[in-house]
Amino acid sequence: MERLAGKTCLVTGGARGIGEGIVRRFVAEGAKVLITDVLIDEGQALADELGDVAEFSTLDVTSTTDWNRALELAEEKLGPLDCLVNNAGILKFARLDDLTEEDVRKIIDVNLIGTIMGTQAAIPFIERNGGGSIINMSSADGISGANGLSAYCASKFGVRGFTKSVALELGPRGIRVNSIHPGGILTPMANPTNVPRELYDKGYWIYPAQRSGDVADIGAAAAYLASDDAAYCYGTELSVDGGLNAGHYYMSMPGAPQPPEA
Repeated sequence: MERLAGKTCLVTGGARGIGEGIVRRFVAEGAKVLITDVLIDEGQALADELGDVAEFSTLDVTSTTDWNRALELAEEKLGPLDCLVNNAGILKFARLDDLTEEDVRKIIDVNLIGTIMGTQAAIPFIERNGGGSIINMSSADGISGANGLSAYCASKFGVRGFTKSVALELGPRGIRVNSIHPGGILTPMANPTNVPRELYDKGYWIYPAQRSGDVADIGAAAAYLASDDAAYCYGTELSVDGGLNAGHYYMSMPGAPQPPEA
């Protein structure tokens, strides 16, 4: 099934992790994709692997110049822009006491300001193509808080609120804006110490899915929101988190999961 046939998409942070999962799913669904990232070698290798349906460009999402150049390249090389995925993001696991001002500003700049700037820059490109879709990557930590991720949570709550506001503004102009809220996805960013999958999954026994998720799960969600199947989605929060934000278990009550064996 090629739900994205004929569409041109730009994906930020597309070289690895969730971004790579989105790129691969979009291409499988028939789209042409401009992969953007600051990871040049990984991004170019992915574009080379995918062939004529993909191009790579460096993009610092905090740079207006980079945004304009990337959007013009997408239109020139792949065709009029239908979809932007604001996926690029960073995090740092640390207590609030241990975060420097530089840490906080960088997290906010990339995750939130970069999303705002990208959306601004993409509006005329998508609008003159007759409309389309903008997908902003928030997080399960943009719905509820998490210890050790205070600045990251602040940025992702910001993305969530920004998405709602811009969905109202851009909907009448033919641009649907929605957010995805991943949680527990096994990626290099979420698993910087490269813990093996079987051990990593044990940390998720307190959630309904009983395991971590895959980047392909987010690719599938993004493909839906980018497609005409989501034509009536405006300001939608799509949680793909294994039930992380569904609620919490009372461990002494029926239906609670059992901890994994050590």
